[in-house]
Amino acid sequence: MKRITEEVFQVGGGGLTSPEDAAVYLVRIGGEAALVDAGCGRSRDRLFRHIAACDVSPGQVGCLLITHCHYDHTGGAAAVRERTGCRIVAHALEAPYLENGDNTVTAAAWYGARLDPLPVDRKIQGEEETILLEGRPIRAIHVPGHSPGSLVYLLESEGQKVLFGQDVHGPLHPDLLSDPAAYRRSLERLAALEADILCEGHYGVFRGRNEVRDFIRSFL
Repeated sequence: MKRITEEVFQVGGGGLTSPEDAAVYLVRIGGEAALVDAGCGRSRDRLFRHIAACDVSPGQVGCLLITHCHYDHTGGAAAVRERTGCRIVAHALEAPYLENGDNTVTAAAWYGARLDPLPVDRKIQGEEETILLEGRPIRAIHVPGHSPGSLVYLLESEGQKVLFGQDVHGPLHPDLLSDPAAYRRSLERLAALEADILCEGHYGVFRGRNEVRDFIRSFL
């Protein structure tokens, strides 16, 4: 695993779990933890070894914060729920593709896989909601474009704004119901958040407000 702050870790993704996995991040605050995304699910034992290395037991993982429905982020969600009993959180616009096991919009077909229907316990509505982890607020912010219900999660840790913006880079594709105009607006909104650390889904971790902003704006 990779420590980002004393409360934030990368526990999955290329080099840690299966190469096709998007990054999986762990937030640990006090005795409670949350995962951001779940990868494809093909290296679940390795994922949970990394979680254990962060001094987190499966029973401490109370929620799985899904950024969007694509298979490299959600294929492992059912296994995470089965092992931890966690609640699944996703935007209401993304939930139908997860709950119906849509293999086109989730891009499962791109991976030669099928996504089993995944019930969503909490459906984020509208532009923004707050999730509490041991009383600490995590902002769930709607950033459509890459997919209709894409979310980012924003947390303050050690006095720094940590942004889980998994697929800032896109891509945009008709199968994914991407919206180029909404994507550009979302990039502007993300840049305006002035995050100190960006935990991206495929490009790694960026530190420093200028570096984060420059990376986000490079896709405009």
